Amino acid sequence: MPLPTPLVDAATLRALLASPSAPVVVDISFDLADPALGERQYAEAHVEGARYLHLERDLSGARTGRNGRHPLPARDAFARTVGALGIGPSTAVVVYDRQGAMYAARAWWMLRWLGHDDVAVLDGGLDAWRAAGGTLASGAPPAPRPGATPCPAGEPRVATIDADTLARRLGAVRLVDARAPERYRGEVEPLDAKAGHIPGAVNRFFKDNLGADGRFKPAARLRDELGALAAPVVVHQCGSGVTACHNLLAFEVAGLGSGTLYPGSWSEWSADPSRPVAVG
Repeated sequence: MPLPTPLVDAATLRALLASPSAPVVVDISFDLADPALGERQYAEAHVEGARYLHLERDLSGARTGRNGRHPLPARDAFARTVGALGIGPSTAVVVYDRQGAMYAARAWWMLRWLGHDDVAVLDGGLDAWRAAGGTLASGAPPAPRPGATPCPAGEPRVATIDADTLARRLGAVRLVDARAPERYRGEVEPLDAKAGHIPGAVNRFFKDNLGADGRFKPAARLRDELGALAAPVVVHQCGSGVTACHNLLAFEVAGLGSGTLYPGSWSEWSADPSRPVAVG
């Protein structure tokens, strides 16, 4: 049974897990205010057989103070991380969280950045799994497999842009900011060096991609809402390159293309006092 992408519903995942070619399931639950919360939540309840990846330890690289709060790790380091979970080039992978795919979308994007095609986000996350009668387990995450073979990195399926290139191309690309509207407007800034946004950016709060049930809106509705943001080159950013992936996922669900991620996002941009800032 093939893995639907980029989203898979809970009922389909249950059927896939009962098949001979069951996907690897990975829990990406996390909380920016309490970085250990996701692991505690995993220990309390998770999809049976799921592994766990931590946003800051596994899905981010070393911070320098100038490269943003959640810089991408080296591709070979991430290849070792997912290889230790038993993920190879032909392994189907389903990722989920408890935060409306806020973090699962980052893992989905990063696997595609590694060159992995067969990856999907569980629509509705753990709540949807529970509602569908999915089996839960408890206990700490299993230790990574020692000496596991890294997942071979293929040609990236997604594009990135760095700060200097983006600065040169401002006005020539469509720039979409996934942060909350009040942060985008510069009214508050709880995390980064300055308040405001990159000049020319338009705001699409990532939570607007979801319906009241916590699942992604239907493709046709997303296409209606996001179509005005489509352009030959769409660059997505947020605070630190995490929730921008939610918008990248929504664009893909809507059939509007893959887009480009600015991984450093506002946390990197605002750390350089020479870069321009807009408010309002």
